[in-house]
Amino acid sequence: MKNVHKLTEGAILLAAVTVLLLITIYVPVIGSFLNVVLPAPFIIFAAKNNIKNISAFFLAAIVISFIAGSLPGLGLMLLYGPVGVFIGYMLQKNKSRNAILISSSLILMAGIVIYYVVITAFIKFDIIHELHTALNQSLKDNQELLKAMGNEKKIKDLKEQNANLIKMIEIYAPSYLILGSVLMSFVIQWVCFPIVKRFGINVQPWGKFRNLSLPKSLLWYYLIALGAMLVLRPQEGTYLLSVLLNARYILEFFLIFQGLSFLFYFFHQRSVAKGLGIFVAILSFTIPLVHTIIMLVGITDLGFDFRKQFAKKE
Repeated sequence: MKNVHKLTEGAILLAAVTVLLLITIYVPVIGSFLNVVLPAPFIIFAAKNNIKNISAFFLAAIVISFIAGSLPGLGLMLLYGPVGVFIGYMLQKNKSRNAILISSSLILMAGIVIYYVVITAFIKFDIIHELHTALNQSLKDNQELLKAMGNEKKIKDLKEQNANLIKMIEIYAPSYLILGSVLMSFVIQWVCFPIVKRFGINVQPWGKFRNLSLPKSLLWYYLIALGAMLVLRPQEGTYLLSVLLNARYILEFFLIFQGLSFLFYFFHQRSVAKGLGIFVAILSFTIPLVHTIIMLVGITDLGFDFRKQFAKKE
């Protein structure tokens, strides 16, 4: 009876995977939002079964995805399936939400890289090249109009802006990949975990954001990256410059989170409305000055442990 129950549950979840996959592929408007639900059936099954059953379920999902959606279906399954399986297995082992976020981000990152390599190799689709072509075509379409208006300088400025945009994307591509994977993994948890809870799966709650405290080693890594930029002065276009710029960009992102966490902690201690903290958080990602101030708060909090000092005074 137990095996029959598992087979029935597996068949229902495979059917759910197929439906979600078909909607994602053939109804793009809905699918662009629904694709984050794709890992949910894998999470549910992996959280309740052993490695052998999970492997059989995953292989069956791959076969069905290829039959139902051909190469796009297979690609989506190989991207979201392993993430769902890994999250479900970690839930089975009662791992913390932070550990699940970090691990699933790494799995998702590897999947995105493999997906991009396969698309570039077999379908001959290069995102950077396509973006470059689209920008040049847009400039070409507007070039005649700008010439007719006698605005030759504007054409030159647009060419420089396009070149700088492509250059920035090429340099910061690793950072975008890492931060995008973390954000996507967070969204998957945010959407899927309320669903899997309804199936009796235990999910540990997030800790309070105001209590978030990142490792102090991040501050040293940031100082080393800044020091290397100043001392080594790597030339433009070199691999070293790309590594240092991406390291600084990612570390600044985490330092901002540290600064916002301290700000929320301070507001909580002073009984300030949460809306103000959310407003400041939005400003920190949109206004450069606020961005810098919050990052400095994060650096100071990591370096001098403001919270402990604040607690002592209280």
